[in-house]
Amino acid sequence: MAWQGLMAEFLQVPAVTRAYTAACVLTTAAVQLELLSPFQLYFNPHLVFRKFQVWRLVTNFLFFGPLGFSFFFNMLLRVSCYVRSADAGGGSFRGRTADFVFMFLFGGVLMTLLGLLGSLFFLGQALTVMLVYVWSRRNPQVRVNFFGLLTFQAPFLPWALMGFSLLLGNSILVDLLGCEGLGLWTIAVGHIYYFLEDVLPNQPGGKRLLLTPSFLKLLLDAPQEDPNYLPLPEEEPGLLQQ
Repeated sequence: MAWQGLMAEFLQVPAVTRAYTAACVLTTAAVQLELLSPFQLYFNPHLVFRKFQVWRLVTNFLFFGPLGFSFFFNMLLRVSCYVRSADAGGGSFRGRTADFVFMFLFGGVLMTLLGLLGSLFFLGQALTVMLVYVWSRRNPQVRVNFFGLLTFQAPFLPWALMGFSLLLGNSILVDLLGCEGLGLWTIAVGHIYYFLEDVLPNQPGGKRLLLTPSFLKLLLDAPQEDPNYLPLPEEEPGLLQQ
């Protein structure tokens, strides 16, 4: 019964996040069962661009380490804290699945470029924090209960995650440089998206620079009704009988 309840709860998660979370779980399970090795998944520019192992551009976002607290914490954070209010099922991305996917792609590309500059092997945790940052800026009045210990406004959540990482034993340099995905550069990527999407277009003379490709909208979004469409008036039954 508990398993059925868990599956029912998971099926209520919006489609994009459900697919991404499932991919992360399956990848971790494959590594745990020794069907895959982390060495086949991590981001390595030399292997990507010289050996054409292009799958690493994706798989490095799917592995969060062996099954343990860190893995389950990231899954819980993605599903419970962020996705229910931000994915295409609700919140700021209601009815905008293509825009949500484009945010994923934007964050992934920027983090991959930063990964070229440093020894960043797995970027999934960084992507999670970037998504949490965007959610926190769009929901500044939401109060977050952090493990039942602290309650604070949503914009403080990314910084609380950084502090929590320190409590788990990561060094301050690791967090500041972002080598484990919780650094300032991760928050910076989230802020770049938030600024381009939410701040700049609302400034005098500002405009949206991030435009979701049309093919994503055609593929993922429901067709929008034409506001100028006027349906033909229904014929009266008497006219049909004549």
